[in-house]
Amino acid sequence: MEEKKDGYPDGGPKRSLKMASVMDVIAGISQVVAQTYDGALDENGEPIKVGLKREEEYEITDKRIIDGFKVKFHGENLVISYQSEVSMKEVHDKNFKSEIAARISNVASYLKKEYRKLKGESLSLGEVDEPSMVVQATSRHRSWVQAKGTYSLSAEGLESPDAAAEPEKLDNAVKKFIEMGRDQAPKLQNVTRKE
Repeated sequence: MEEKKDGYPDGGPKRSLKMASVMDVIAGISQVVAQTYDGALDENGEPIKVGLKREEEYEITDKRIIDGFKVKFHGENLVISYQSEVSMKEVHDKNFKSEIAARISNVASYLKKEYRKLKGESLSLGEVDEPSMVVQATSRHRSWVQAKGTYSLSAEGLESPDAAAEPEKLDNAVKKFIEMGRDQAPKLQNVTRKE
């Protein structure tokens, strides 16, 4: 019997020399995000530092800091959503927007670093526009911020779909169908009506 390596008889799935697909990149980023829950530890037993507010040292009398992030994909863009509980004093600070943008940027740099560790390939995230944010209040004492940063996604060897070729291909198919006319169109086998 063959010796198994990493659960596979021949050492693992064979990777072709083709470029990485978008799904490979999404799977890699999803794996990185899955390992970043609150309280997660790295391979050395140290807490994982993403750059969130909850990772900063606070006195024991302070309430628990509630913040986190998630990622989603919109076409060729990666959207990082950040949410945190904030006080109105923090909101009225002149550096509030830049601080939230820095936290989103910290998450993006963490994703790039961990993706390289996991996949051995570099991930490039280019900021598409400034992060958008919304501050909402539930009472005079409690409020939270929701912010989104959009990044263009590119990785080593990532295939970029040729969007210009698709509409042309569809247009040619439609033109060909219309040019065939009724008499030249193939007859369906399951139609039993008489003409």
